[in-house]
Amino acid sequence: MTDRNKLLNYSAGVASVAVAVTLVVLKLWAMVITGALSVAASLADNALDVMVSVAALAAIAYATRPADDDHAFGHTSAEDLAALLQSALVLISAGMIGVLAVLRLFAAEPAPVHAEGAGIAVMGVSVVLTGALVLWQRHVAKVTGNRVVAADSLHYLGDLLPTLGVLVALGASSWWGLSRVDSAIALLAALWLARSGLSIGHGAWNALMDHAAPPEVLDRIHAIAADWPGLIGHHDLKTRMAGHRTFISLHVELDGSQSLNDAHRIGDGLEHALEQAIEGSEVIIHLDPVGPGSGRQMRG
Repeated sequence: MTDRNKLLNYSAGVASVAVAVTLVVLKLWAMVITGALSVAASLADNALDVMVSVAALAAIAYATRPADDDHAFGHTSAEDLAALLQSALVLISAGMIGVLAVLRLFAAEPAPVHAEGAGIAVMGVSVVLTGALVLWQRHVAKVTGNRVVAADSLHYLGDLLPTLGVLVALGASSWWGLSRVDSAIALLAALWLARSGLSIGHGAWNALMDHAAPPEVLDRIHAIAADWPGLIGHHDLKTRMAGHRTFISLHVELDGSQSLNDAHRIGDGLEHALEQAIEGSEVIIHLDPVGPGSGRQMRG
């Protein structure tokens, strides 16, 4: 990982923590003065954001450590572990908020909501801060391929719709006295959180289980190898994902009558070309000689 990418990942992590802490303070005040469950749901989400963002920042720092004797392929799986933790906490939060929302919806008397104007102002600030953070995180994730930043961005993007829903709930209570809208919005927010949590968890689980690279990456590898000068063919492509890294193993077929230096030059060139074409990849090329005396026939 380049120094620039490291700085970008750190900046996304620090920004996430700073925004989460700011929103917790603002929404705690808004919850106290309004008594709105939708605000409480949004506050609970941001409180979890603080813990998860700190864990994500720690994972980003750990994942940048170089490979060592105990971790020959690096430490990038820490990103996937952090993303899996994010998923679990998001699902727990969604369950708690959903239960409270259902209880309020079916209560004999709707829970009152107060000082809606102040709550609307706080949620407006939340939309601006969250939107700015999401834009920055999506830029960083696109440049670096960091799975933790991408997962954090997805979660904060998921926060935007529930936050807008809270604005609707506070407005409905203030202008039309429809306080049950607050509980309905909170329930929808819980469902949205659950969906986001499952999506984050699915991606992290696949990476921890050495899932292959996406089909478009595989197609790109095949296309580069098929057109590489000096290759007769290629086979046994294997890939796995770990955090923002893609590990690639490929067997290539070369003329067995050429010198070892020439064969190594061809394989080494292909290795560097693949690492440049696929951001964050580590490539291992296996040279298989073909032709007379090699035990394998050349394709004609």
